[in-house]
Amino acid sequence: MYVSDESRSSAGEKSIEKSQKKWKFSEILSDPAVKERWEKVRKYFFLRESTYDVTGRCNIRCEGCYYYEGEKQFAEENRDPEAWRSLMKAEKERGITFVVLAGAEPALVPELCRVCYEEMPLGTIASNGLKQIPADTGYKIHISVWGNDSSSLRVRGADNMLIRQIRNYKDDPRAVFVYTFTRQNMDEIHEVMEILAAENCKVTFNMFSAPVGYSGYLRHTPESLLYCRETMLSLLRKYPDHLLYSPYNAVAHTHRLGLHDLYGCSYPRMNPSTDLGLGRSFRQYRSDLGWDRAAACCVPDTDCPDCRHYASGSAVVTARLFRHADDPLRFRSWLDYTDTYLAVWVMGYEKGENLCEEPIAPPGQDAA
Repeated sequence: MYVSDESRSSAGEKSIEKSQKKWKFSEILSDPAVKERWEKVRKYFFLRESTYDVTGRCNIRCEGCYYYEGEKQFAEENRDPEAWRSLMKAEKERGITFVVLAGAEPALVPELCRVCYEEMPLGTIASNGLKQIPADTGYKIHISVWGNDSSSLRVRGADNMLIRQIRNYKDDPRAVFVYTFTRQNMDEIHEVMEILAAENCKVTFNMFSAPVGYSGYLRHTPESLLYCRETMLSLLRKYPDHLLYSPYNAVAHTHRLGLHDLYGCSYPRMNPSTDLGLGRSFRQYRSDLGWDRAAACCVPDTDCPDCRHYASGSAVVTARLFRHADDPLRFRSWLDYTDTYLAVWVMGYEKGENLCEEPIAPPGQDAA
């Protein structure tokens, strides 16, 4: 998380009409609920992330997988736990406070995940959930869901996937099930959400963002983006106790413009500045412990104009505090987004009720 700010109408989004009034930040904070939420989230402004591919191996192979694009897939794995321990110590020295362990499938190298946790106790692991990560690694665990079991078999080559994921992570406080909307699985979320809610699982949403050069059947269209938004907003009303999401999350990630065009991406791959924020501190380490600034972003080899990834938004949107502090409703939306991000990514953080139930347009955008 980095707090350093630098048309057409559609269903489900409200623009903020400009008035003569210029809001002072102190005026916006005069609302007790807003002030309380602001104090809650700003305690986490110390978070500084980098990401780490801990392995190039995986137990499944998914259509449109980000890992098996670009050069990172060819890195030679360093499987020495002490080498990873040394890396984590060096990362702390340069100011990193939060790690995201990814790659192909981190659950295949539990010893490396454990070492990272021992040295850097704040973080998240991105997993397909088919192999349980031992409880002594106390990171958040994001379990990727790409539709119902029929879709998982077709797109990911794994059968009974949701049942196996739930069996591994039901009642695990680390677990967040991340449903990725593709163009093909939008209606399946109703079936999946009913199952996950019945098992008392926490869920958040992601949007399939095409890898570079991918033009397959998972890629979104303007029509599918709008349909996803309407679906997300409907499910928010139906499952308020199980969904970690907000109306502004739905707007930001289903807009016809990707996150870079909406907010300006902070990650080094699209940000030449090395003066502050992610441009200065973020690195995306490959499984050989090397990194390349020119390719460094939270989901490498994504087609940047198509990027609506939830991981990208966790830094890109939250970094634009001041762009959202010009109006009470827009700032409430930003607080909801930030509150959602922290609940999804940080162990022990509990999401509050959304402060803004209206889908507010992003700064500078009258409509989606």
